Amino acid sequence: MKKLNLPDYSFKFKEAGGKTFIFDSFRKKYVFLTPEEWVRQNFLTYLAVEKGYKRSLMVVEASLKYNRLKKRCDALIYNAKGERIMIIECKSPETDLSQKVFDQAVRYNYPLKVKYLVITNGLAHYCCQIDYESGQYSFLENIPGYSE
Repeated sequence: MKKLNLPDYSFKFKEAGGKTFIFDSFRKKYVFLTPEEWVRQNFLTYLAVEKGYKRSLMVVEASLKYNRLKKRCDALIYNAKGERIMIIECKSPETDLSQKVFDQAVRYNYPLKVKYLVITNGLAHYCCQIDYESGQYSFLENIPGYSE
């Protein structure tokens, strides 16, 4: 898999049926290794190891409803009070992080109302903080840590 703009982490892999699987320590099972999954596993590990987010408060492929359609965001992060605080949308390293990708995260947020939206392709990472009182959002230089 492609080297990402994240620290190097150790993962467990297995081969089956000519395909490679990676152990997802968040869902506690092996999942098919795609470029997007590679980004997701690395980015969530980064949040846990470097930013102090609790693995038990990370939901991978969180289900949600948008306009009566069932959707899934790549990851949804909660705080210790059980409040949703961050949506993470992961793309493969070959995917440009365009307005279309950001809009996808925004649509997922309509029913969730999180404080932070993050989009990443493993090479670039963007974090947006939303202020619902003012109706404004701002892009942050860094992804906030769990305690922030």
